[in-house]
Amino acid sequence: MRIRERLGQALFERVAGPDGPKHRQRIHGTPGPRWFPQGSPITVVHGDASMYVGGIRAVLLQTMQPRAMTAVAEHSGYRGDMWGRLARTSRYLAVTTFGTVEDAQQAVDAVRAIHDRVHGTMPDGTTYDANDPHLLTWVHVAEIQSFLLAHRRFGAHPLDQAGYDEYVAQAAFVSRKLGAVDPPTSEAELHAAVERFRPELRAIDHARDAVSYLIHQPELPWLARPPYRVLVAAAIGLMPEWTREPLALPTLPVAHDRVADALGRAATRTVRWATAGDRALAVRLRAQASVGAAAGSTAERLGVTGTTPPSTITP
Repeated sequence: MRIRERLGQALFERVAGPDGPKHRQRIHGTPGPRWFPQGSPITVVHGDASMYVGGIRAVLLQTMQPRAMTAVAEHSGYRGDMWGRLARTSRYLAVTTFGTVEDAQQAVDAVRAIHDRVHGTMPDGTTYDANDPHLLTWVHVAEIQSFLLAHRRFGAHPLDQAGYDEYVAQAAFVSRKLGAVDPPTSEAELHAAVERFRPELRAIDHARDAVSYLIHQPELPWLARPPYRVLVAAAIGLMPEWTREPLALPTLPVAHDRVADALGRAATRTVRWATAGDRALAVRLRAQASVGAAAGSTAERLGVTGTTPPSTITP
């Protein structure tokens, strides 16, 4: 197996988990209507290698909300199964972005069922609940802002402003399904939403411990750690300056960010090169699914079966 194939396989297994091929087949290869048309902004952003940087940035930023961070620390942790949690998160994003309507809704329902069990009490006596629309909105805006900024900086084909506004609106559709109330539907609204959370954001001990673990103690083979740290440096370069000291991130943003930007571009190009085969396979599976759906539509028009749903559902 060539270096490109080995690297691509290793990246896919880390991000998608040991059952990744099976889930990829179902997500991309199952005929049926989708929430989003292929080629729409959310499929462009979530299908790009810049998601590696955006995902790390999202985790770093999300730690700044004390109740959200306490819920993670007390109910799922950030040690022990970091890559298993990453695989589940990436699968959720893939299913809700690229999967059939039925599978996407089942993924949302599964997450909501998990959230039903996540609640507790903060040290000051206040409570937290994973189904709290306020916390759901924070997790959403921190995540989508991170994906958007990473794509604009490192994406293969950055969108125009109308495209990024549509991306935010499409992501809001999924967020509402999960329980968020009035999520932003444009990029300007997205950044304003993050700013509105600032008065309640701070780095508690759980947050600093999680960030230190993510940066310095990843569950990776030693040979994989240098490229991983390049992705981390690129993610830190996209973090707001007001988060860096509380989270013990680099405090020389100009020098750090210039280097991180160049390294981030090189790293995402490498990821894109290594995973080209996976993306090509996903495209073939989607094409086969479209052929299957078209064949079913023809049969229905001939009266063989019942009513045909539309090939896509645009929120």
